[in-house]
Amino acid sequence: MGFLRSLIKGLLIFAVLAVTAFIIIYHTTWFQKKFLYPLPYQEIVSDVAQQYEVDPHLVYAVIRSESKYVPTATSPKGARGLMQIMPETGAWIAEKLKVAAYNEDKLYDPAVNLKFGTWYLATLRDEFDGNPILILAAYNGGRGNVKQWKEKFGWKNDFSNIDQIPFSETRIYVHNVLAAYNQYNKLYGATR
Repeated sequence: MGFLRSLIKGLLIFAVLAVTAFIIIYHTTWFQKKFLYPLPYQEIVSDVAQQYEVDPHLVYAVIRSESKYVPTATSPKGARGLMQIMPETGAWIAEKLKVAAYNEDKLYDPAVNLKFGTWYLATLRDEFDGNPILILAAYNGGRGNVKQWKEKFGWKNDFSNIDQIPFSETRIYVHNVLAAYNQYNKLYGATR
């Protein structure tokens, strides 16, 4: 009985030490950058972010929230790739950018997806006067819905109350992307 009691006590001490070590490691900058907030496709993101004048940390925050950095991700609704672009939106963007030989499978190509998604963020930025809440709400919930909410609720382009967004999925999405954006800025330094 004494051996079993000693074994259980030893296992409990080991478990507490292991959990403590994990918590300490989890909060290190190294762990955060390596596993939670990495910078994959850095050259592509840098190029398209510069081309369309979009903060690259915002692009990364969208990627993290949309696909968790998986280029072949497909949502239940059919959104594709790193920035989870719907095929219809991809076709519209391809038309606007005059991309020849476009098909929806190209949305799985990181270079195409990042270019399209960043361009789309830039158009939303211009449409909503750079307001990150409205930009992200439109990216997730649709620009038409955001326009309707602005009209219905009297929102201005300086809108700041995320909790007033009527779609819970969009409300949560905006919170998550902005939290990831802030963490990217904290880890890597503000880019703008």
